Amino acid sequence: MTASRIRVLVCEDSTTFAAALTRTLEHGREIEVIGVCPTAEAAIADLARLEPDLVTMDLQLPGMSGLEAVEQIMSVRPTPILVLSSLVTDGGDTAAAVLAAGALEAIAKDDLPLLDPGGAAAAAFRRRVKLLSRARVIRHPRARLTARATDTPLHVARRGGVVGICASTGGPQALAAVLSAMPASYPLPILVVQHIAAGFTEGLARWLDGAIPLPVRLAEQGATAMPGVTVAPEGAHLVFQSDGTLALDRRSPAGHHRPSADVLLTSIAASSRSAGIGVVLTGMGRDGAAGLQTIREAGGLTIAQDEATSAVYGMPREAAKRGAALILPLCEIADVLATVGLERTSVAR
Repeated sequence: MTASRIRVLVCEDSTTFAAALTRTLEHGREIEVIGVCPTAEAAIADLARLEPDLVTMDLQLPGMSGLEAVEQIMSVRPTPILVLSSLVTDGGDTAAAVLAAGALEAIAKDDLPLLDPGGAAAAAFRRRVKLLSRARVIRHPRARLTARATDTPLHVARRGGVVGICASTGGPQALAAVLSAMPASYPLPILVVQHIAAGFTEGLARWLDGAIPLPVRLAEQGATAMPGVTVAPEGAHLVFQSDGTLALDRRSPAGHHRPSADVLLTSIAASSRSAGIGVVLTGMGRDGAAGLQTIREAGGLTIAQDEATSAVYGMPREAAKRGAALILPLCEIADVLATVGLERTSVAR
């Protein structure tokens, strides 16, 4: 029935590409393209009238850019957004910023199976679209992303303490919301694993570096874990070692993900014991749940994002089942991290 179809609004200025995308999406009749807008302005104007379940967004558009459109949509009328752009393969800062601004995922146009709508790859693409259309999205924390947080006094940091934060779908926006609320004087190293499309990691790190009070860097082999945010690079597990240095493992089996949240969090449990802190944010799958459990068993502080503020309640749900002592809305996670001191607070266990 038409009423049960996933309703997709396409924002794309190429009529040829839009037609091919529409054929692929509507094959099988489970998805309906309810409109094709050649500009971001037109798509934004149609949101209230059409009420799509998902918007596909190109980045290079006449007039308002795709990045500006994502920011405006997520600020005014939050809607699941899937970016389809040739910029994805370039790994540019703009493409990474779109994910941080609230788009759930980005796919390179060249990777789309538009030539064979009935094929297995096209069917997998449609399943992805249906899954993303059901994601819970949050209002873009525009004020928190543009204003530098005021430094606030902190307790003395836990000796040997380190924070591991992991996320997948919806993670860039969640990371930006949490990290933008952390003071520049935060004394503990924050290590981040973000599952993200190939080519996006460096751009995301650069974008975050300019958007939050803390310095942001990509992890390097043998570097000492320093205060600030260190992001796991593409294709390498990030490991926190007992001497406080970082190791990059590009050889171990990748499993579903490399970098892996479980690998990072397990290394924090082994090296920091009760001083370790693990946080699992929004995302599909279960990566991070086992690692968070090891931190809990070692006496560390464990946090999972709650369902109400998660774009996709997969990773945090599994983390809640296995090891998260605290289940918190996104806005409260930074507050808890900022109050962590030498002695365990009453909420840690």
